[in-house]
Amino acid sequence: MDTLWAPWRLSYITAPKEKPPATGPECFLCRAAAEADDRANLVVHRTELSVVVLNRFPYNNGHLLISPRAHKGRLDELTSDELLDLQLVMRKLIGILEKRMNADGFNVGLNLGRAAGAGVPGHLHWHIVPRWNGDQNFMAVTGDTHVISQSLETLYELLVGELS
Repeated sequence: MDTLWAPWRLSYITAPKEKPPATGPECFLCRAAAEADDRANLVVHRTELSVVVLNRFPYNNGHLLISPRAHKGRLDELTSDELLDLQLVMRKLIGILEKRMNADGFNVGLNLGRAAGAGVPGHLHWHIVPRWNGDQNFMAVTGDTHVISQSLETLYELLVGELS
């Protein structure tokens, strides 16, 4: 049997499973938007209305979360300015991922509500997942295993460097 080393997943696997957090310091997206320590919170970009966070438990290299700074769980709660800002930020980050990571395509998704798979149903966030031709190899198909070939620290440096 082959072993893949992914120590950053241990905190996710061993963490107690609780109901989704409310607004405030319990919500990791609210915390990322409010705190000044961008590196600790994996914040790679922010605007007045939105924040971009590296997914701490990515599905693929470059997996980003783009969310409003305000704790809002429904699309109809967003102002027009927030919605436009989120879309413009999404466009900008997809362009950077395409340029710097040579992505061939992207999965872009928003899970609305727990029944739809939202891990944080109270705080909207879009998933941006870069994809490459052939990235679904035998590991995912036969081994039920995803291989993430880039550390979060390296990705953080790449994106922050490009956005500076």
